[in-house]
Amino acid sequence: MTGTMPLRGRRRELAELDATLERARAGRSGALVVSGEAGVGKTALLDRMVARAPAGVRIERVVASESEMELAYAGLHQLCGHLLDSAERLPVPQREALEVVFGLRRAAAPSPFLVGLALLGLLTEVAGDGALLCVVDDAQWLDEASARAVAFAARRLDAEGIAVVLAMRTVGEVFAGLQRLVVEGLGDGDARELLRLSTPGGLDGRVRDQLIAEARGNPLALRELPRALSPAEIAGGFALTGSIPLESRIEQSLLAQLEPLPGPTRLLLLLAAADPTGDTGLLWRASASLGLAPEDFDAARDADALTVGTRVSFRHPLVRSAVYRSASPEDRRRVHAALADATGIDRDPDRRAWHQASATLLADETVAADLERSAVRARRRGGAAAAGAFLERAAELTPAPVQRVRRLIAAAEAKHDAGAPAAALRLLATTRGLPLTELQEALVGRLRARAGYALQRDSSGPRLLLAAAQGLEGLDPVLARDTYIEALSAAIYGGRLGDAEQMAAVANAILEATDGEESDRARDLILRGQALLAAKGQEAAIETLRRAQRAFLDQAPDSLELHWMWFASRAAQDLWDARALRTLADRQVELARSEGVVTVLPIALSLLMVAQTVDGELDAAEASCDEIDAIKEVTGNPLPQYGRLFLAAYRGQVDETERLAVRIRADAQERGEGYGLSAVNFAETLLYNGLGRFADVVVSGRRELPYTHELSHAMRVLGELVEAAAHTGERELAEQACEQLEGVTRPVGTNWALAVLAMAKAQVRDGDEAEGLYLEAIGRFERERIPIMVGRCCLLYGEWLRRARRNAEARGRLRTAHQVLSEIGLNGFAARAARELSGSGESVGVRPQGSAARLTDQELNVARLAREGLTNRDIGARLFVSARTAEYHLSKVFAKLGIRGRAELKTALADLDRTAPGA
Repeated sequence: MTGTMPLRGRRRELAELDATLERARAGRSGALVVSGEAGVGKTALLDRMVARAPAGVRIERVVASESEMELAYAGLHQLCGHLLDSAERLPVPQREALEVVFGLRRAAAPSPFLVGLALLGLLTEVAGDGALLCVVDDAQWLDEASARAVAFAARRLDAEGIAVVLAMRTVGEVFAGLQRLVVEGLGDGDARELLRLSTPGGLDGRVRDQLIAEARGNPLALRELPRALSPAEIAGGFALTGSIPLESRIEQSLLAQLEPLPGPTRLLLLLAAADPTGDTGLLWRASASLGLAPEDFDAARDADALTVGTRVSFRHPLVRSAVYRSASPEDRRRVHAALADATGIDRDPDRRAWHQASATLLADETVAADLERSAVRARRRGGAAAAGAFLERAAELTPAPVQRVRRLIAAAEAKHDAGAPAAALRLLATTRGLPLTELQEALVGRLRARAGYALQRDSSGPRLLLAAAQGLEGLDPVLARDTYIEALSAAIYGGRLGDAEQMAAVANAILEATDGEESDRARDLILRGQALLAAKGQEAAIETLRRAQRAFLDQAPDSLELHWMWFASRAAQDLWDARALRTLADRQVELARSEGVVTVLPIALSLLMVAQTVDGELDAAEASCDEIDAIKEVTGNPLPQYGRLFLAAYRGQVDETERLAVRIRADAQERGEGYGLSAVNFAETLLYNGLGRFADVVVSGRRELPYTHELSHAMRVLGELVEAAAHTGERELAEQACEQLEGVTRPVGTNWALAVLAMAKAQVRDGDEAEGLYLEAIGRFERERIPIMVGRCCLLYGEWLRRARRNAEARGRLRTAHQVLSEIGLNGFAARAARELSGSGESVGVRPQGSAARLTDQELNVARLAREGLTNRDIGARLFVSARTAEYHLSKVFAKLGIRGRAELKTALADLDRTAPGA
């Protein structure tokens, strides 16, 4: 009977757990977070779920521990370290990522998201054709790296036959958004019945009512609090102590039951509590060094406090925490020292170092140095948070002030890299009053600026980063340049909404710092080139930016150059260099993927999307946007949906473009991002020119006229504005836009730039001159392989020929325009070409429309990547799902679209794009 007591009144919770498990048995997947206060019955629910799991369901269960929170991937190792045999079937990058984080391979730290994807793949392989139940109790104590990996995998579960159930007291940010089951206290009736069953001798009525009130339906409290009562208290002398938190009351009751045990037995319990690995061999070795005997194990077992089998475990997680927290500092140091001595330095040097640190009271350089070496290993495994914890403790134990400062700075940097800028600032504050070298002063200033900007994103960021960069000049030139480019990036981010004087100050400081420099290194050239562009304009920057592009194309990039390669891709756009844009975008995406640098990948994919659009590959660009969205979903990256906005505009999807424009414009205003305003205005001019709504183009295009010196989208709006103004008869506006466009294209002199200029000038010229300019533009676009502009220029030329009453020639150009634009997917412009053809006396056939079946977002994402020729495994890697989930969604796509295989996807999806709302 007592085994079922904690489950009284839990029908709703049991049903939810059963449903989660049943979905896994049926080949579906899902994650469930079971939350509630300590002792409310979460563990009992998990016990029952595991006990009732049908045959054939594989079960992996672990209990996280508070003392493991600083050891990177300790929880993940406990959960699946013994499953690595199944990792042989994973893609090589995923398998190697697991080997690195488990210390089995020496290599660069993998991306946390690659580790999460590897975990998902591993669990899928372990599940096989059956079902897998993964249970993590006390998940609030998972180390940060493990928690993020588990949460990543849990969010991507779909069709693998896996159930992940996580029990925790409170749900933190890492697990927010997962399906949640809140376990609350029992109702009054069930609480009274459980209390009656827990105290077979009976209770005084007043005591019973007091216990019911204090326990608030908490099952563990109802079972444990009466055990701490003396006979007099049971008879009616119990005094309510409600001022003590319930968890503390439960712990006090548990400790009261252990109080009669002999001192050596209680020391054994503390030893077990200090080692959450549950390694019986380790416990035996450590206990022997403390002089503990087998009878102490017997006494702990007889007291129902400890179970020693294949693993060492406590009867309830609260017993472990109560024993550890109540112990004296001296006893804690004793058991940690014993555990350190019993842990082999070759087998687990990091846990040994942590135990040594916990056993050390006074400063000790030997222990601090061991912790620093552990930090290096943690970094290598990708555990920046763990590295920060090791280094922070190492600093506390460092006797020499100079060394202490060095370790504090390193700890702060690790905290910042782990996404905890506030913690980094806290550590930096502790350096005040310590002797700092000139370099250390500069490093502290740099970290303060970076962490402050990460927290605030305010206008002080560029100024503080600039000061930090100048402070590093002459001390660490490489780091100085990296900080300069961060300052410039922060200033550019603000654009027209930022501080123009601050932008100029940053750019001029960079120019002064690099004056007379002859470096051919890619990152040095791009730094100076972008500073020249910001301070002196396009013409002054052209040659340096071209050298930077060549350097990025010719040199093997280091980690810093990979991070800032987007500046080179941006320069390729500003220099109207389509080939460099294609090559740089492809290369940055390839490198970011191969090195697992997910922080860089969304920006790299955004630039690749631009290159794909220029190439007329809107389907591939859509797939890049799908991948960006998948990364954003799992990382929380705030990158706005510029790609979606442009694609909707190109496809002529009015509702979608206008919806995104409203959102992005408001977001850009709030964040002070002038770039976002230009992006929206450019997208609107694209959309409305395609639809023939030229007056609307003029409204959006005029907004950019004062900012075309910023280049990028503002510069490209000029061509759209020329087209619209020419159609509305606003000759003066068209001439003004054309003149400004010539100012940013003529100095560059590439085929792309001169073609854009020729197309614009043709629209403000007459007769043979106009015709010659149209033909020049078309020829240049064809030589540069920019089909999207070949189609648009043919449309404009065809319209011009119609106005000249040369209908036969017009029909030829308009047919070409309609064919090219339709094949690419520029539906608005294609429809405009069709209307012109009809006006010239030629009817245009309507292509049959595909199925109107609605695909889910995930089905559409999978279908687009399959259309591009990716395998299910590749699709899974791109969208952060398992290959099995990709296969499942693709089968649903085939059924909904009424097609039989991948070969039919291109046509079916093109039909769907044409029938999209607003198209």
